[in-house]
Amino acid sequence: MILEKIVAYCQRIAAHLERFHNDAAAFQTDFLFQDACCMCVVQIGELAGQLSEETRRKSASIPWRIIKDTRNYYVHAYGSIDVAAVWDTLIHDIPALRISCERILQNED
Repeated sequence: MILEKIVAYCQRIAAHLERFHNDAAAFQTDFLFQDACCMCVVQIGELAGQLSEETRRKSASIPWRIIKDTRNYYVHAYGSIDVAAVWDTLIHDIPALRISCERILQNED
């Protein structure tokens, strides 16, 4: 299921952050750290674009369009991604997305 895959990518981001001790300075300088996290965000955006209308209606509080647009920006920004903005997304938005998706999945059981 798509939401399960989104949760898995959120978990991967959490693992990357943990590996680097949630260090914003490391994120600023370590391209592997940046690339790993950004690829997960891209995958989340790709998956968001595949959600059914029913799932989108059930989870209207989640900004699916913004998530998909973020994916498009990361893919097409060609080296001009704002690293501080990405960090903010990783620290605030991704954990919130994970929690929201997990709640939806729990309610489906």
